[in-house]
Amino acid sequence: LDVGLGALGEQGMTDAIGLHGAPGASCPSFYLSFAELPPSEFMQVADSTWLVLSVVSNGRAPSGCQATGVTKIARSVIAPLAEHHVSVLMLSTYQTDFILVRERDLPVVIHTLAGEFDIYKEEGGECVPVTCDDVSNGFLKPKPGDPTLHPVQSPQTRFCVLTVAPDTLPAIATMLIDVLFYSHRFPSDLLLTSSTGELWRMVRIGGQPLGFDECGIVAQIAEPLAAADISAYYISTFNFDHALVPEEGIAEVIQLLQQRQESSR
Repeated sequence: LDVGLGALGEQGMTDAIGLHGAPGASCPSFYLSFAELPPSEFMQVADSTWLVLSVVSNGRAPSGCQATGVTKIARSVIAPLAEHHVSVLMLSTYQTDFILVRERDLPVVIHTLAGEFDIYKEEGGECVPVTCDDVSNGFLKPKPGDPTLHPVQSPQTRFCVLTVAPDTLPAIATMLIDVLFYSHRFPSDLLLTSSTGELWRMVRIGGQPLGFDECGIVAQIAEPLAAADISAYYISTFNFDHALVPEEGIAEVIQLLQQRQESSR
């Protein structure tokens, strides 16, 4: 079975940091490649370096599984890391899903996923295999106890998932930033979307800022959706997590998540 978990980043596997607004601010979180950031009263930098992992192909997904997004890696990646108390941040995109883990948790991640995946790191543009022997012994046995179950809610807003053709991104990067932060119209003929034109609804997870330390938040959403074969795109931020699910399945999603909360009381 040809599977792989690729670690991104030119500096070994260390290439990302998490940013969030100052306490009380309504600013979103950002994930940036770390170079040098000037001090600012409006910005706090997480004290940990995070490694960006991407799943090239999935080892445990059923052959008939049609789900996309975080759902397809819920059983093979998200759940095992939650069981070993590894905090993860998710960033789903149209092409793939990125999982951010703390650099200090890398030995646990390697030991946890090595039985299911071939793991590589990127060095000088080349993928180099990583084994358990290449990292210090940081394996942690699962601890008893369930994670905190956070409230969920779904606004009435409808979303359409779009992507930019990779070969056009370098030419429109500056224009894209302008569009995101200013009121210019997006250039035509550059966005791709599903041929079915399906719409998505958002499920917001959390009643207060979630932070970066708690484990199992992604798993408590992804696992029941995976069991029901429901696609979901997932985005983690400092304040809340957000899952995009197909609009026609929003009622079933809310019911599944509420049942999970009630059964854990």
